Amino acid sequence: MSDTNETLQRIAAPADFDEIIAVVDDWWGRPVSHAVPRLFLDHFYNTSFVVHEQNRLVAFLIGFLSPSQNHVAYIHFVGVAPGARKQGYAAKLYQDFFNVAVANGRSEVHAITVPINTRSIEFHRRLGFSISDPVEGYNQPGQQHIVFKKKLQGAP
Repeated sequence: MSDTNETLQRIAAPADFDEIIAVVDDWWGRPVSHAVPRLFLDHFYNTSFVVHEQNRLVAFLIGFLSPSQNHVAYIHFVGVAPGARKQGYAAKLYQDFFNVAVANGRSEVHAITVPINTRSIEFHRRLGFSISDPVEGYNQPGQQHIVFKKKLQGAP
């Protein structure tokens, strides 16, 4: 990812919700907007990021520090525009989130996906996440999810 005047990564803001929700289903090629409720950007924007290239949203990461497990940070949703994939945006967003997690005393990052999302599974594998077998009913009854966990370097 280049850091030119044309590319801007910043902490998300609640106002970014409308731009994200307008593209997320198209980026996935299927309905997924139900998994990105407004509350994430209303309450966790300071641990989330957006990337604009030439004033157009090209990537985002929505994550938060677990209020219940003080060693865990959680990545809820990440998206990269189809035309901007393979340019390092997702890896950069993950690294920046890891840095926020470590700075806030977190030693692990967790995330999930569905078993058919093989691109996500391989991406997380490349980043050093442990990858579970499919877990029945993990997030919804009758559905399987893959659980990702990563120990963070430099964490307490």
